[in-house]
Amino acid sequence: MSQNRRGGRGGGRGRSNRGRNAPPTSSGPSTRSTQVMEARRAPVNTGPVVIGPAMSVGELADALGVNPVEVIKILMGRNIMANINQQIDFETASSVAAELGFETEEHVPEVVQHANAAVETRRDELATDPDAVTRPPVVTIMGHVDHGKTKLLDAIRETKVAEGEAGGITQHIGAYQVDIQGRKITFLDTPGHEAFTAMRARGAQVTDIAVLVVAADDGVMPQTREAVNHARAANVPIIVAVNKIDLPSANPDRVKQQLSDIGVIPEDYGGDVPFVEISAKERLGIDDLLEIILLVADVQDLKANPNKPAIGVIIEAKVDRSRGPVATALIQSGTLSMRDMIVVGATWGRIKAMNDDQAHRVRRAEPSSPVEILGLFDVPEAGDILQVVEDERVARTLAEERQRQRRAEAFTETRVIKLDEVYSHVQEGETQELRVVLKADVQGSLEAIQGTLMKLNDESSTVGVKVVHTGTGAISESDVMLAVASGAIIIGFTVRPDAAARRAADSAGVDIRYYDIIYNLVDEMKAAMTGLLQPEIKEFTDGYAEVRNTFRLPTRDVVAGLYVLDGKANRNSRVRVLRSGTVVHDGTIASMKRFKDDVREVQAGYECGVTLAGFADVQVGDQFEFYHTEQVARTL
Repeated sequence: MSQNRRGGRGGGRGRSNRGRNAPPTSSGPSTRSTQVMEARRAPVNTGPVVIGPAMSVGELADALGVNPVEVIKILMGRNIMANINQQIDFETASSVAAELGFETEEHVPEVVQHANAAVETRRDELATDPDAVTRPPVVTIMGHVDHGKTKLLDAIRETKVAEGEAGGITQHIGAYQVDIQGRKITFLDTPGHEAFTAMRARGAQVTDIAVLVVAADDGVMPQTREAVNHARAANVPIIVAVNKIDLPSANPDRVKQQLSDIGVIPEDYGGDVPFVEISAKERLGIDDLLEIILLVADVQDLKANPNKPAIGVIIEAKVDRSRGPVATALIQSGTLSMRDMIVVGATWGRIKAMNDDQAHRVRRAEPSSPVEILGLFDVPEAGDILQVVEDERVARTLAEERQRQRRAEAFTETRVIKLDEVYSHVQEGETQELRVVLKADVQGSLEAIQGTLMKLNDESSTVGVKVVHTGTGAISESDVMLAVASGAIIIGFTVRPDAAARRAADSAGVDIRYYDIIYNLVDEMKAAMTGLLQPEIKEFTDGYAEVRNTFRLPTRDVVAGLYVLDGKANRNSRVRVLRSGTVVHDGTIASMKRFKDDVREVQAGYECGVTLAGFADVQVGDQFEFYHTEQVARTL
């Protein structure tokens, strides 16, 4: 790298001095500019240019010995608007360098290599570390709303979390540890499988066992299926807790049959999933459940070495007015001690105080222990990795490097898989399957589509289709998070995303495909798997609005009184009418008014009246999705 930099800057100075001090040469301006451009584009040596995992545009230009304007122009040609101080990642920098005629080689600072190696060692600890000892299992309780997740934690901890945490009750730090006959179990008190998957999407695998709570009277519900698919995607063993068996309407056998139908086979049906009948309210079966948890943990042979510098993961974090940044960490390996110097994601600090889940001050936290820590300079994010490092210099260097990487990642489009990129990923050996989150309007459509997609596996020898989750109704934010964590695309069959899911998908770059004819869906999947998919039309959502009222005109047209929720309502947009996430109409706008005035667009937070061309069956509560399509360049 130093040779390239010297060559680039030296050449620049030579040309500059010659231009000021030397007499004019015989070559004309056009010839001279061509020579300068060729000199800039030609590599100054035969070896690769060494660049870091994240760097600014100016640093890249300096390393290549070219004018920063050339780098900016190339980025602009790729629809990346950057200035000279903008951070870009190695992949982007390498492709720019290649266009300028340079080979590149990534250089990861030694301190970062050492830190990354420590994390990888922790992941392989069970198999490689002779000093590793048995650690407590970490358990997440999942399930459908109102099926008794929090009541079960109450029963296990013998507290009243569901009724408030007043008067000396255990403080809420997001995780709790209980002692069962001399052995400990750590429970994560997450708000549901969304948080579970959000952390996994950031690369943090924190759960050893998932306890699926299913009410014996209600049976399997939509969120039950979601929880199962999230646990499977994380490759986490499941224990089913059949709750509310004290109710007269309880039917545990029906729960077993329903779960068997979605692939969760009970042990007494010949499967490998333990089922435990409990009543969280009456404290029945709790000991049996805890015993099963310990048995499953024993089978997994969970171990960690407590005699190393600590490595853990952040469960949640906040700013406390009196204490500053406060984070809850789950220690996964090693032991965290007072005064340890730590790096957490892109921030760092020294441990000033630690509290356990009972609000007791502690000086040490061993593997699988949840602990609240003080001493960080900034608030970390859930899923950030905590590491103990040697000293302040290393901590600061690591944190700064990760800040650079995060700025580069935030600036560059998230590299999630796209349907039209599947074949190229297969050719490059990055994947052998197309993962799909499938949502439809009715169960019958789901089964037909899923069966058809499975047949594609028999027809393709290179790419397989794996459906990671199915469900009916609107595409939700939870579906998007699962797609991010699983590297999946989302298919919506006559259903659409809600506003929150649309924002999440746009932010993460998740590919959502919409269909209303099964043959079209299958044809595009086949084309994607064989590298023949060439999308030409791209759809852009302009805004969402909700029908708050309806008015019938003498002409028999119906005016929908709308409140614009997100984006804008545009007179020239097409409109889909969504009812419970299902498309009931797709058409154009006949008129749009505010009060008595015709308007072209209405921004979020304002009301308007809209009449649709050829559609009068508008109901209060319907959502209008305003969208337009554009022709885009072929990608393959």
